[in-house]
Amino acid sequence: MRTCTTVAQLQLTLDAQRAKGKKIAFVPTMGNLHEGHLSLVRKAKALGDYVVVSIFVNPLQFGEGEDLDNYPRTLAADKAQLFSEGTDAVFIPTVAEMYPRGMRTQTQVRVPELSETLCGSSRPGHFDGVTTVVTKLFNMVKPDIAVFGEKDFQQLSIIRKMVDDLCMGIEIVGVPTARASDGLALSSRNGYLSDENRAIAPELHSVINDCKAAIGSGFDNFLQLESHARLRLLAAGFEPDYFAIRDARTLSNVTDQTEEIAILAAARLGPTRLIDNTRFNLATHSEWRLLAAQD
Repeated sequence: MRTCTTVAQLQLTLDAQRAKGKKIAFVPTMGNLHEGHLSLVRKAKALGDYVVVSIFVNPLQFGEGEDLDNYPRTLAADKAQLFSEGTDAVFIPTVAEMYPRGMRTQTQVRVPELSETLCGSSRPGHFDGVTTVVTKLFNMVKPDIAVFGEKDFQQLSIIRKMVDDLCMGIEIVGVPTARASDGLALSSRNGYLSDENRAIAPELHSVINDCKAAIGSGFDNFLQLESHARLRLLAAGFEPDYFAIRDARTLSNVTDQTEEIAILAAARLGPTRLIDNTRFNLATHSEWRLLAAQD
């Protein structure tokens, strides 16, 4: 596995692979890798000929008072896991390499509307930081394929729109959320959970699934479902940020034109902010469709 720390090293390495006709698959990460990340690497290996993983904790996407300084950094363990998975190259730039003229004057990439709702409402500027760093990484790696997890479905939706709007010509592939045996979505931030909160955390996934089941059985008062879900989370010990039933394509409110629903939630449990989601196609929920048609 080749380790690159500069853009020049990375591009020299990848140009040689492209000259051989290799298809480049890319997995951007912030490190502290877990099984969820490794599932992305495996998907990249299945789709591409040469797999590149980046490890970079991006300051531009952290807001004031967020956990930039405390974000877990486990570089040696990360590299060992990537080597075991057969990763071809790992890119580990410094902040100075990524932002050589500083962040204050850094040109930023912004995806309007999609990045202003849900997590974008409670973390202003977060997604601008994500889309800016991902654009820079895409320009550095020039991948044919880029692989992202579906746990942050809003982020995935934003990246897809950015790539489409800016004609980047990169195939964006989403991979289903990796979960612990009790249903908790795997996340680097799960390590912040106390033992007590770790036992409570799977309730977020349970509440989402119960909401999905209610819609599948024909319950179509989404505001009431959202309110009930937030109350359940509060009773369990969470501080809900949002619980939203949305059109999965637009992340706006569900309409009679909606074909796929996304249920998305974010909530704090102690100091830890957890996110999760599920999606389903309304074509498989004929009872809901019948009720909607009668409104």
